[in-house]
Amino acid sequence: MIIDLSGPWQAALDPEGTGEHERWYQPDALPAATELQLPGSVQEQRLGDPVSLDTQWTGLVVDRSFFTDERYAPYRGPGEVSVPFWLQPHTYYRGAAWFQRSIEIPDDWAGRRVVLHLERVHWESTVWLGNRRIGSERSLTTPHRFDLGPIQPGRHTLTLRVDNRTVVDVGPNAHSISDHTQGNWNGAIGALRLEAVAAVAIRSATVVPDLKNRSARVKIDIHSDSRGVGQGTVTVSARRFNVPGEHLVPAVVAEFDDEREADLTERGMIGGSQHLDLDLPLGDDAQTWDEFHPALYELTAELGGQTFTTVFGLREVGTEGTRITVNGRPTFIRGTLESCVFPLTGYPATDVEAWRRIIRINRAHGLNLLRFHSWCPPEAAFRAADEEGFYFQVEGPIWANQGAGIGQGRPVDAYLYEETDRILREFGNHPSFIAMAHGNEPYGRDEEFLGAWVAHCRKRDPRRLYTSAAGWPAIPENDFDNIPDPRTYRWGEELAARYNSRSPETETDYSAWVQANPRPIVSHEIGQWCVYPDFAEMAKYTGLMQPKNYGIFAEFLRQNGMADQAEEFLFASGRLQLLCYKEEIEAALRTPGFGGFHLLGVSDFPGQGTALVGALDAFWDEKRYSSAAAWARFCGPTVPLARLPKRVWSTDEQLTFDVRIAHFGAVPLEAEVAWRLTFSTGSGTGETVAEGLVGKGTVAVGNGEIFGSVALAAGFNLRTRRLKLLVQVTEAGGQVYENDWDLWFFAPAAALATSVLETSNVQEALEQAQRGATVLLTAAPGTVETDVVTGFSTVFWNTAWTKNQAPHTLGITHEVSHPVFRHFPSEGHTDWQWWELLHGAQAMLLEGLPTGLQPIVQPIDTWFSARRLGALFEVRVGAGRLMVCSLNLTPVVPGDPVTGQFRQALLEYLTGDDLAPAVRVEPEVIAGLFQR
Repeated sequence: MIIDLSGPWQAALDPEGTGEHERWYQPDALPAATELQLPGSVQEQRLGDPVSLDTQWTGLVVDRSFFTDERYAPYRGPGEVSVPFWLQPHTYYRGAAWFQRSIEIPDDWAGRRVVLHLERVHWESTVWLGNRRIGSERSLTTPHRFDLGPIQPGRHTLTLRVDNRTVVDVGPNAHSISDHTQGNWNGAIGALRLEAVAAVAIRSATVVPDLKNRSARVKIDIHSDSRGVGQGTVTVSARRFNVPGEHLVPAVVAEFDDEREADLTERGMIGGSQHLDLDLPLGDDAQTWDEFHPALYELTAELGGQTFTTVFGLREVGTEGTRITVNGRPTFIRGTLESCVFPLTGYPATDVEAWRRIIRINRAHGLNLLRFHSWCPPEAAFRAADEEGFYFQVEGPIWANQGAGIGQGRPVDAYLYEETDRILREFGNHPSFIAMAHGNEPYGRDEEFLGAWVAHCRKRDPRRLYTSAAGWPAIPENDFDNIPDPRTYRWGEELAARYNSRSPETETDYSAWVQANPRPIVSHEIGQWCVYPDFAEMAKYTGLMQPKNYGIFAEFLRQNGMADQAEEFLFASGRLQLLCYKEEIEAALRTPGFGGFHLLGVSDFPGQGTALVGALDAFWDEKRYSSAAAWARFCGPTVPLARLPKRVWSTDEQLTFDVRIAHFGAVPLEAEVAWRLTFSTGSGTGETVAEGLVGKGTVAVGNGEIFGSVALAAGFNLRTRRLKLLVQVTEAGGQVYENDWDLWFFAPAAALATSVLETSNVQEALEQAQRGATVLLTAAPGTVETDVVTGFSTVFWNTAWTKNQAPHTLGITHEVSHPVFRHFPSEGHTDWQWWELLHGAQAMLLEGLPTGLQPIVQPIDTWFSARRLGALFEVRVGAGRLMVCSLNLTPVVPGDPVTGQFRQALLEYLTGDDLAPAVRVEPEVIAGLFQR
């Protein structure tokens, strides 16, 4: 028996917090009331204030240059404020808000207890029925429920007060409350209803699967609002659904008799409870739940004509050594973050289809888990994941850092336990809920405090794995460690990180970490590789959140004369981003015994300075340089892997590689594994250069064995060109899994007699050019006048939040039709063959050069600066022609052919008929690029 409360409510804001003292809960007492729709928020319905410089944001602004830097002056004016550090709501409000409406209680509810159910409230709610104050709730993770007691039939006034100020210091950047992500919304969303409850009713049913015995232990709590629960019968049954072949589980009947009822009555006590445990056999043909076969059971418990339903799966998650297991089978966690990013509404979706879409997009990218960073999703997310066969790591609403802390006796300590118990009680039956952390990256006495918390959780509900926190600490109580090691870039590594310090290969793995750790490792927030903003995305923001940050970045680009390169920067940086993610994921997949990873992330994070780290945007839509199909080649249940000692070869070298298959499917495969080398045409393949069979046989579940090795004799390829190595796994049933790697082969550089002057002496270069010479000016290390630090990788997270950690560039772009690239294969963006050239390269600031000058090789500056940079350009100086190169032309790795090949390509161009610089520059302008 339910009354839906969705629809119009009267609403009023109470920024000074005087409403309770002034008795706004009385009928028709809200001052200046406005009609507003619930479910919803006051901000999305434009009840609140415009953003100003005085807006009291919830969340830290690490880079505060917005408030002082002259570049941002146009965005700080009254009525014109645009912030660069996150998406900006068109309306902001922080404080108490009141909602009021009349309700009609029907006659047949007489004598029944009435419960008010508010699915998701942000944050603290207080309820009045007429003049009677019912109470307050403050959960950020589960529904707020208020027992209104028996209500006389007829019309009554129901009043709700919601306060979205910081009730408990869970950390200003926690995604449960922060403006970095969902926004600090105020209101109530999801289901809003009144329920008439029987005097004696089932309050909850906890279902504990027993995989070995193909049964489930059902733990039922019965509640009474009178003196004890008396005697009764509970009938429990179940039906299997969500997979072919529905199955009805025979009912089990249990009787209860509350012997305490007489004693309670004598002592004048009211309210009672009873607990029943019973075993529900599911049958020998019971089907298990996992990512490959999400068989679900709907359990129904009947008592006195009322029913209680819940959904569960026959699923057990555990560990075996350093592996995570689901139903006893080794499982590799391929996760990404869900950080509560909902730009249209500013609050999370509460409908199943919205979550089904998100889950299916992630599955299409080969992922199998969402980690909910410092927040817990609504019921609809769990339902969608159950049905789709997808895993969740849920967290408490806490990121106790940046001023907050745990284990120090603060209110957040008790609040964590409150929220944990609520989450486990509300969502614990869902089979998709396989892991839980207390929250993210704690500060304080975290090891001691969280060791007790993990023990508490495991004792209370052993149906999932627990870890202290996402990030740290790695403590003995953990079932698995969710730590930021290992990964290719750790905070503060800058140019010492793997991509920027070590020449490219595909052999690196994390075996040393596995061998040193007694528990499974799921690496924390790997990736974080940035891409340039896609300004076409701005048109999607038709709701509460506005991309004012994108507008600022687009204007910076326009001011520096590069607005026409926005698309070029997007695609060039995007290709580098994918390259970084591919190798990062493959390094984890080729590590025997490794537990898995959490990406940060496959989708953009719009806060913390604007972290455009996704191949998907904030709406989970594909960016135009990427596709799910391409991503799933290197991220999925079955991924072929090639272990290559390097990416760049001389044509007179022997090519060798090993083949490993990361197979974490439902069953072992009977398959044929083959390889092929083809001429690469960029997005596709051309002629086959060589091919062969790696082997045939069983591909076991796991990734611990080399399936085969391949060696090609020197001389199989005699030309300078890019080749694509393809490894293909073909199942006996015809299913094919493919993965590929680009390789570069350079013929030995020929001796080239030229009249070109090569020098790193700036004065000499300018003097000779003015006299008519053709000059190649190469920048000696540390001689360029610049504060831009380049590396091979793209920007990590973003330069604003990381306090300008290097590298500061998002790769390079170049026009492939330029004659320089006739003898140096490239596709217009950074790729592995550029590693030596970019190692130690310097970005020249071209702001003083004519706007018509287009660099041949152009580093892409971070969008916060959008400066015009160059690493290779050509000009006329006096009567001569000058090419300026700040790329590295000195071999980093002995015998590496790249720098020699690139130097030869430059000299052949400089001595050829195509050399015709279009822009003339005065010598002092060139000299100004270098330190004096």
